Amino acid sequence: MQTRTLGKSGPTVSAVGLGAMSMSGVYGPADRGESIATVHAALDAGVTLIDTGDFYGMGHNEMLLGEALRGRDRDSYLLSVKFGQQVGPGMRFAGQDSWPDAVKNFLSYSLTRLGVDHIDIYRPARLDPSVPIEDTVGAIKEMIDAGYVRYVGLSEVGSETIRRAHAVHPVADLQIEYSLLSRAVEDDVLPTLRELGIGLTAYGILSRGLLSGTWAPGRAGDHRGHSPRFAGADGEHNRALVEALRRVAEVKGCTVTQLAIAWVAGQGEEIVPLVGARTRERLAEALPALDVKLTAEDLAEIEKAVPKGSARGDRYPSAFMSSLGVGN
Repeated sequence: MQTRTLGKSGPTVSAVGLGAMSMSGVYGPADRGESIATVHAALDAGVTLIDTGDFYGMGHNEMLLGEALRGRDRDSYLLSVKFGQQVGPGMRFAGQDSWPDAVKNFLSYSLTRLGVDHIDIYRPARLDPSVPIEDTVGAIKEMIDAGYVRYVGLSEVGSETIRRAHAVHPVADLQIEYSLLSRAVEDDVLPTLRELGIGLTAYGILSRGLLSGTWAPGRAGDHRGHSPRFAGADGEHNRALVEALRRVAEVKGCTVTQLAIAWVAGQGEEIVPLVGARTRERLAEALPALDVKLTAEDLAEIEKAVPKGSARGDRYPSAFMSSLGVGN
């Protein structure tokens, strides 16, 4: 497994990470046994970075990972955990809580559910507009000093917030959506990260399955059908982009999934793509993307198939767009 370092102050991790969210019912039912087997397969393949959130399945994801990681050498993997997203019954999102006392409370629950004595990278899931980011990062810094956390991370925030947070304590990485269909990070945020020496962990690299060409509407419990990027005429337009990309992949001799992952990985050595596989089959398809080397000609053909800004529809429903530090 190739490795990359998350910025100047962050840890060295595998060149791809495993995103575990889909193992907790977000995209429809997931098989618990297969999810655990997928975590084991990722670890056995050399994947060392595992990403979760305390609100994924309302604690389900952390408990699942706790079971999957039981008996594994704690130094053989790194856990990235998002906190603070408030969710009521019926999955009603109710904003972010990033007050210092809440940070420590959330951390206590995560340590218990995961069955570990520390979290490697701890990050607020979204910016809490009611709490200065300095206070939130200050609370994480206290937990680093106490030995319960190793690194500060951020998620879905803009350049101003990144600079303010980094002034309190060095930030290891920003987690943000980045794919061929979501490139707003390139305009301002990515240059800021490079200036400050901060890594980027990219989620949504397959646009929640849209770029893999495997998504189809109508799956029970799958919220993607309500997302603007998947729905109606916008969804049809975006699926046509995927088919154009598939033709480039066929010429290259790889799958469209592998091409999309390779493109993200190729945008910089400080970028670590998160693969959201919930089955061993999907993981096995994704990992060879690291061996796909893209030439200047390949990149030109990819840009021709999926030009920057060509995707239609917001990447989240309108109610969630206002909580993002950058757009689509």
